[in-house]
This record gives sequence, structure tokens and C-alpha cells, in this order.
Amino acid sequence: MSLEQAFIDYIKDREATINGQGSTDWHQRRRTAFTDFEKLGFPAKKNEEYRYTPISRALEREFGESVTLESPVDSTSVQELLDEIIPSDVDAHVLVFVNGKFQSTLSSSKTLPDGVIVTTLSEAYQTHTDLISQYFAQQTAEPTDSFVALNTAIAQEGLFVYAPKNVVVETPILAYFISDTSSGTSVATPRNLYIAEKSSKVSVVESFHTVGEKASYQNAVSEIWVDANASLHYTKLQPESKQAYHTGTTEVYQARDSRFTGVTISLQGAMLRNNLNIALDDENCESHMYGLYMLDGKSHVDNHTAVDHRKPNSFSNELYKGIMDDQSKGVFNGKIYVRQDAQKTNAFQSNANILLTDEASIDTKPQLEIWADDVKCSHGATTGQIDKEQLFYLRTRGMSRDQATAILLRAFAGDVLENIELDFIREQVENVIDQRLNSNF
Repeated sequence: MSLEQAFIDYIKDREATINGQGSTDWHQRRRTAFTDFEKLGFPAKKNEEYRYTPISRALEREFGESVTLESPVDSTSVQELLDEIIPSDVDAHVLVFVNGKFQSTLSSSKTLPDGVIVTTLSEAYQTHTDLISQYFAQQTAEPTDSFVALNTAIAQEGLFVYAPKNVVVETPILAYFISDTSSGTSVATPRNLYIAEKSSKVSVVESFHTVGEKASYQNAVSEIWVDANASLHYTKLQPESKQAYHTGTTEVYQARDSRFTGVTISLQGAMLRNNLNIALDDENCESHMYGLYMLDGKSHVDNHTAVDHRKPNSFSNELYKGIMDDQSKGVFNGKIYVRQDAQKTNAFQSNANILLTDEASIDTKPQLEIWADDVKCSHGATTGQIDKEQLFYLRTRGMSRDQATAILLRAFAGDVLENIELDFIREQVENVIDQRLNSNF
């Protein structure tokens, strides 16, 4: 049995009872998404959007004959991982999902301001049906992506965050999505929904991990709604295993005077695909996108971004950087759309890459499509090696070649890392980078 057919059969078996709300309008959206997935299937080799990332072939090879959507959990191994990555004194709401299931005993919460909701998506289906009906599966920036359609059709669990009007949520919200492959391969489809109403502010971190030696696959979708004058800071971390496969899509909708900041850090994985789609749908919207992929071995990371400026006087800034070692491969495809009504738009995009070996590679494709005539837009991509003049300068100051190389690469990554909002998260990422640099050089 193929993985694609396994998903189809799974959905058909549970279609009548999924969510326990078969007659709701959001379940009708699930049915529509399932029909879309049946028509689309996994992206074929000739699919332009997945041209450099053969994820379908890899998934069928790893999971086609042994797929299970309800894997057992080794609580001891998961707890050891959490003890390692979450400080004991962390001041945050922590929700843990293992193999697609919420783990209440591994999670913790803090006192929330009045009206703020931080819960699981399955709980929100039951207790906040009005918000689910209004926001779930209502963004369609990439309606032809089969992985998004699959997630919409099948996902039952994930993180739900709601910040009401004029409320600032001081305590960050951390969601850990862990694949436990101790007993075999693991497949999960988390679905997250974040809503920041007018003049609210909230910070959310998604972190993806693996315990065990077998292959894992997570197909994640996050919908983010940022209302007028609201602010949302979003961080996605991928310190995955070398047997981890990931397809993730983040859909962002911004209203007037809103601000969104997204940081994506990819440190390891067999094959990772990250889609970030942002719609700036009113005046004075502001978007900031930062990404760092630091790869070794045969890791493959593909970042696709799309920023859609629909109305005048909006601003977007995008900076993605890659450091590729060994036989690793990076892909960056960034699109900026400026609609005819979006006069006075400022949009900037930059992708910079360093290849440390002859076997490492990058496919980069920055794109602009502009229909307005009074705009300020630019894009660019650079790929090269360590700057020889900078390296020579540091070596004249008594450093070895390896020390100098590590310092330059750390500085290269710093432009992205400084935008991680939480200190302990930033320090963890910096430690991983430093350990890898010190071991390689």
C-alpha cells in the first residue's frame, strides 16, 4: 500500500465521526479538502513547486509499506528530551504533542489574562465552535498544495491560541511536536490556529523534534490571523533527526496596521519543506521574515515563501541565510506579489548562502511580480564560500584557520539569530551551531 492510499483509506474510515461534528460547516471544509487531495495526490516529479525537492518519492520509499498514524509513545525517552531542551524555570505556557497526540502530563501552563485561550485544537472544536467556524481552513493562499489539503482533511489535533481585543500576552506559548520512533516509524499531521484580535500581542514558538532511530514524518499546517493593529511573533524550530521528513505550511493573514514577524530555523532533517505565505490585506501592514538553514550530511531543506501585497503603504522585509556542509542541499524560492492597488509598497528580499564543500548545493530563485508603478522593491541572492580576505585578517590576529572559519560563520548567522525573541531559545540554537562549528573545524 502506498502512503497516499493509506491516508485516503484512513480518512474514509473516520470521515463520518471525525471531530464528532459531521454536520458542521468546518467539517464540510474538511470534505472539500479531501476531495482536493484525492484529485491532486502527492506532487509528481514534474510539479514545478516541488521540482528540487522530491518529497513524494522519499515519503513513499520510507513509509509506503509500514505507515501507521497512531504510533505508541515511549514516555521516558520523551521526558528525557524535554528535560534537556526546556529549562526548569522557564516562564511559558508549554504544550507537548507526541506522534500527533496531546500529552497533558508533559505540558504545563501559566496564568493567562482574561479572555485569552491557549488549548488544543480538539478542545477548541468542542468549546469554541464560533471561532473554529470563523477561522478554520479559511486561508487559501496555496489552494493547489496537496499537503495542505491532506492536513485540512485529516488533522484532529494541534495548538489553538486566541488573544482577544486589546490584550497583551506577556508569557510566550511554546508548542513541542515530537515524533517518537522508538517502536517504529511515526506519521503525524498537526494543525495549529493562532488568532490575534485587534490591538493584541502574542508570541508563539513551534519546535519539532524526534526521539528514536526510525524515520518520522510530520505534515504541519499553521493558520495565523493578525487583526488590525495587532502583533504576532512566530518562531519555527527544526532541530530534527537525520531520519526526519517534514512538510509544513504557515498561512498568515494581516489586517490594517498589523505586524507579523516570522523566524524559521532549520538545523537538521532528511528532507524538510517549509512554506510561508503572507497576505497583507490592508494599509500599513508590516511583515518581517527571517530564516536560517545550517545543514550537514545529506540533509535537504526547502524554503518557499510568498508575500502578497494587496493594499497600499505596506512593508515587508525578508532575509534567509544558508550554511551548507558535506553533501547537504538547500532550496530557496521567494515570491513577492505587488497588486495594482498596492501603491507605495516597500518590499525587500535577500537570500545569502555559503557552501563549505564542493558537494554541497543550493537552488535559489527570488521572484518579483509587480502590477503597481509607485513602489520600492528589491531582491537578490548570493552564493559563495568563506570570504578569503576576512579569513586572512583573522588568521593574522593569531587564530587558526578552523577558529577563524567558525567565527565568520557564526557572525554570518547572527543577522537571523538576533531576531529570535526568547533568550533561552536563541541560546539553545546558538549552542547547537557552536557545537557543530567546533566539531567540524
